[in-house]
Amino acid sequence: MDDLRNAAEASKAWPFEEARRLAERYVEAPPAKGYLLFETGYGPSGLPHIGTFGEVARTTMIRRAFETISDLPTRLICFSDDMDGMRKVPDNVPNQEMLRAHLQRPLTSVPDPFGEYESFGAHNNAMLRRFLDTFGFEYEFVSATEFYRSGRFDAVLRRAAERYEAIMEVMLASLREERQQSYSIFLPISPKSGRVLYVPLKEVNADAGTITFDDEDGEETTLPVTGGNVKLQWKPDFGARWAALDVDFEMYGKDHSTNTPIYDSICEILGGRAPNHFTYELFLDERGEKISKSKGNGLTIDEWLTYADPESLAYFMYGKPKTAKRLHFDVIPRCVDEYHQQLRAYPGQDLAQRIANPVWHIHRGQPPASDMVVSFAMLLNLASAANAHDKDVLWGFIRRYAPAARPETHPQLDAAAGHAVRYFEDFVRPTKRYRTADAREAAALADLRDRLAAWEGGADAEALQDLVFAVGNAHGFDPLRAWFAAIYEVLLGAKQGPRFGGFIAVYGVAETVGLIDAALAGRLAAAE
Repeated sequence: MDDLRNAAEASKAWPFEEARRLAERYVEAPPAKGYLLFETGYGPSGLPHIGTFGEVARTTMIRRAFETISDLPTRLICFSDDMDGMRKVPDNVPNQEMLRAHLQRPLTSVPDPFGEYESFGAHNNAMLRRFLDTFGFEYEFVSATEFYRSGRFDAVLRRAAERYEAIMEVMLASLREERQQSYSIFLPISPKSGRVLYVPLKEVNADAGTITFDDEDGEETTLPVTGGNVKLQWKPDFGARWAALDVDFEMYGKDHSTNTPIYDSICEILGGRAPNHFTYELFLDERGEKISKSKGNGLTIDEWLTYADPESLAYFMYGKPKTAKRLHFDVIPRCVDEYHQQLRAYPGQDLAQRIANPVWHIHRGQPPASDMVVSFAMLLNLASAANAHDKDVLWGFIRRYAPAARPETHPQLDAAAGHAVRYFEDFVRPTKRYRTADAREAAALADLRDRLAAWEGGADAEALQDLVFAVGNAHGFDPLRAWFAAIYEVLLGAKQGPRFGGFIAVYGVAETVGLIDAALAGRLAAAE
């Protein structure tokens, strides 16, 4: 354990760097509450996307790194701002007309458009929790609605009323002049319509702990700030939540970074200590645009899991969190294969290398062995060459290449085979475009075909790769990548592909001969 802690203290892996910064908060004395509190926030205004998962995954990585270098207990709270008013109807949900009738009502008071839960907020919360539970995160889920209505937030809300002017001074400095005229940190919830109201306040009574405003029908109304009768605007809510819970760490996207001084100031005005922050770069879709829950661009959690396991998603989240990354379907195959490459490397690494390996952070220091004897990219190319409709077709090739492999003994590979077939059907098959070979390419492919027909070297991927290289060189391809491009486009209907020697080893020498025959006879291009 001492060796592990010493290695962690020196590690440059980003979770350990953040953990060491956190440890500095309590160098002089441990926290009065007895533990270090991590928090992640979630706005359930639309269906959860992978960025939400990323916050919890990355925070958990820092939490585990902290536990490696410190004996302090830790907790992780996933806080859902489900009392927020529904400002717009998301584009990617049913029953849109019904939802429009509930605009500006708290999300937990809006009916579930899917008809499965007591509210839209509860539906979106359940979707998030289902995945977090599936992945095995250790967290405590907190609903803002319950937090406000149960009284857990009352002391801080009364303090906000008492220190209203100081908080307003912070907020007004950040607002345009026209917004300043009507802004208040408190948003009353109309006792008549149930809507969250963005209205100017006529009075804030610090002694009584009440606010006075004109309701939507013009009637002057007074409400206590406690008991769920009001909620805080989202920026003050950030700082107030930190103060109420004594949060030690929270990460959020770059779009929040300019608000960090506001959050910190409000937290301190309300008697709290600002937490450590970690700002990550935003996720982008395939067009380089920011992912939005309401737009539904980018990937959902369920979409990723249709084509890959959750560990590959965690691997994606680990890499370079300070760099903007495109999050779309094309990244999935690469993440799957890179994750398994790291699993295979782990046993041969020393301690310092292991704790810098992403799989240490994904699996809390106990990564499993990889059983992927065939890469995900290779499975996709097998599916393409064989036009596979189910994973049993792929297993026919796998067993011939690796006779000891079975679905029951290689569950990761079995799952990947199923994922590969689905990915092929949805993304590869629609984009396959075979072309006919030109004269030089046809001559080279015919030569390759004949050499393979006479091959006696078995399924030796490296030797077969050397053979492919030799044919390309013999036919004057310079650079050789033009030769491999021809192979992929003519034989696989793709712009890029695997190491072709490895493909031949898995697909089969005789089967590759048949594939070349079909291509040279024009049957592949004609079949489109």
